[in-house]
Amino acid sequence: MSWYSIIPLERSLAPGADDIEPGSRFREVRIGGVLMEVEPMGEEQARIVRLLDCGLEHYLNSSYAPGSIVRYIPTIAADENEAKG
Repeated sequence: MSWYSIIPLERSLAPGADDIEPGSRFREVRIGGVLMEVEPMGEEQARIVRLLDCGLEHYLNSSYAPGSIVRYIPTIAADENEAKG
Protein backbone atom coordinates (compact mmCIF):
# COMPACT_ATOMS: atom_id res chain seq x y z
CA MET A 1 0.00 0.00 0.00
CA SER A 2 1.27 3.48 -0.86
CA TRP A 3 0.21 6.61 0.94
CA TYR A 4 0.87 10.06 -0.48
CA SER A 5 0.28 13.16 1.62
CA ILE A 6 1.54 16.73 1.92
CA ILE A 7 1.40 16.37 5.71
CA PRO A 8 4.77 15.34 7.20
CA LEU A 9 4.82 11.75 8.43
CA GLU A 10 5.85 12.79 11.96
CA ARG A 11 2.82 15.05 12.23
CA SER A 12 0.24 12.62 10.86
CA LEU A 13 1.30 9.41 12.64
CA ALA A 14 2.47 10.87 15.95
CA PRO A 15 0.59 9.62 19.03
CA GLY A 16 -1.97 12.22 19.96
CA ALA A 17 -1.52 14.09 16.67
CA ASP A 18 -5.18 15.05 16.76
CA ASP A 19 -4.64 16.86 20.07
CA ILE A 20 -1.97 19.20 18.68
CA GLU A 21 -3.27 22.62 17.69
CA PRO A 22 -2.12 23.72 14.23
CA GLY A 23 0.90 25.98 14.53
CA SER A 24 1.44 25.34 18.24
CA ARG A 25 4.74 23.49 17.79
CA PHE A 26 5.93 24.71 14.40
CA ARG A 27 7.03 28.19 13.33
CA GLU A 28 7.24 29.84 9.92
CA VAL A 29 10.56 31.60 9.38
CA ARG A 30 12.47 33.05 6.45
CA ILE A 31 16.12 32.00 6.32
CA GLY A 32 18.30 32.95 3.36
CA GLY A 33 15.25 34.16 1.43
CA VAL A 34 13.46 30.81 1.88
CA LEU A 35 10.17 30.67 3.80
CA MET A 36 10.06 27.40 5.72
CA GLU A 37 8.24 25.69 8.55
CA VAL A 38 10.58 24.71 11.38
CA GLU A 39 10.31 22.97 14.73
CA PRO A 40 12.36 24.73 17.45
CA MET A 41 14.72 22.28 19.19
CA GLY A 42 16.22 24.36 21.97
CA GLU A 43 18.65 27.23 22.05
CA GLU A 44 19.40 28.62 18.58
CA GLN A 45 18.46 25.43 16.68
CA ALA A 46 15.46 24.29 14.69
CA ARG A 47 14.65 21.32 12.45
CA ILE A 48 13.26 22.04 8.98
CA VAL A 49 9.82 20.48 8.52
CA ARG A 50 9.07 21.72 4.99
CA LEU A 51 9.74 24.53 2.54
CA LEU A 52 6.81 26.87 1.95
CA ASP A 53 7.97 29.58 -0.48
CA CYS A 54 11.21 29.32 -2.45
CA GLY A 55 12.71 28.88 -5.87
CA LEU A 56 13.05 25.44 -7.41
CA GLU A 57 16.83 25.46 -6.94
CA HIS A 58 16.38 25.54 -3.15
CA TYR A 59 14.78 22.07 -3.21
CA LEU A 60 18.11 20.72 -4.54
CA ASN A 61 20.12 22.40 -1.76
CA SER A 62 20.80 19.77 0.91
CA SER A 63 21.02 22.52 3.58
CA TYR A 64 17.28 23.11 3.19
CA ALA A 65 16.22 19.43 3.15
CA PRO A 66 13.48 18.44 5.63
CA GLY A 67 15.11 17.16 8.80
CA SER A 68 18.14 19.43 8.47
CA ILE A 69 19.13 21.49 11.49
CA VAL A 70 19.41 25.27 11.02
CA ARG A 71 20.38 28.12 13.31
CA TYR A 72 17.22 29.76 14.64
CA ILE A 73 17.13 32.75 16.98
CA PRO A 74 13.58 33.98 17.63
CA THR A 75 13.24 37.77 17.46
CA ILE A 76 10.40 40.20 17.96
CA ALA A 77 9.78 42.50 15.01
CA ALA A 78 9.23 46.14 15.95
CA ASP A 79 5.95 47.66 14.85
CA GLU A 80 6.51 50.30 12.14
CA ASN A 81 4.29 52.82 13.94
CA GLU A 82 6.27 52.49 17.16
CA ALA A 83 9.59 52.81 15.36
CA LYS A 84 8.57 56.15 13.83
CA GLY A 85 7.39 57.57 17.17
